[in-house]
Amino acid sequence: MVFYIIIYIFIIQGKMTELEKLKAGLEYNFYDKEVAGVKGNALKKCQILNSIDPMDSEKQLAAIKDLFGTVKNNASVQPFFNCDNGKNIHVGEDFLANYNVTILDIAEVRIGDYCMIGPNTLITTVGHPISPKGRRERKAQGMPVNIGNDVWIGGNCTILPGVTIGNNVVIAAGAVVTKDVPDNSVVGGVPAKVIKQIENDL
Repeated sequence: MVFYIIIYIFIIQGKMTELEKLKAGLEYNFYDKEVAGVKGNALKKCQILNSIDPMDSEKQLAAIKDLFGTVKNNASVQPFFNCDNGKNIHVGEDFLANYNVTILDIAEVRIGDYCMIGPNTLITTVGHPISPKGRRERKAQGMPVNIGNDVWIGGNCTILPGVTIGNNVVIAAGAVVTKDVPDNSVVGGVPAKVIKQIENDL
């Protein structure tokens, strides 16, 4: 039975565009014109956002809403922000991204309410094959990232594909998060591990 399912997947993949494969969470070619077009559009919108007067919060919020998939209220994104799609980013109430944040949103990135992201932080949903042949073929695959409410991600952190971060979490500066993070905890290190539990005083 498993053999026939695998064969069926290969047949279906052969009929899918690279962009359809990307959206389905399958391996795709990131040099494909359609895929590159999505990134090109995001780059243009990021350029617009990054060029706005930082004191013009109204215009900045409008640009964030145009770039992101969904935004609640009071979102602030400092320059220089970069992303791969934009429409795969969904943020909650009072979202803050500090300087030089990058979100590689090939797959969805969902961020809850009252979250802060420190400077020079990378959230990535995209991975590449470990084989040189696959990398030469420009293959990639996306896995979503989910971040709960009341999360503070410190400066120079990296959040890897497929990770879920719970509610009321602090990610210590410089951490590389490779696996899920439980609620009410501080994590740090490379790879990040739970350092201590913290109280949720809400």
